[in-house]
Amino acid sequence: MHRLATLLLTAATAASGGLPHLLGATAPAERERGDVPGWVLVTVMTAGIVVGLAAVAGPMLTEMFQGAMAAVQVP
Repeated sequence: MHRLATLLLTAATAASGGLPHLLGATAPAERERGDVPGWVLVTVMTAGIVVGLAAVAGPMLTEMFQGAMAAVQVP
């Protein structure tokens, strides 16, 4: 478990530009401005996938739900 945590921390540190960057020790001029942060890109891509799946599978899911509700018998 310790090796996995060390590996993940090393990868995260290397991907982010090193430990000084993680601690906020970089000079303001060195910071990258204008790039879309990765989490924004992931969020937009996830939303696009959800919208695409809803457009494709929406009618089928609606039909399945209506069929299930019709099959329920009220005592």
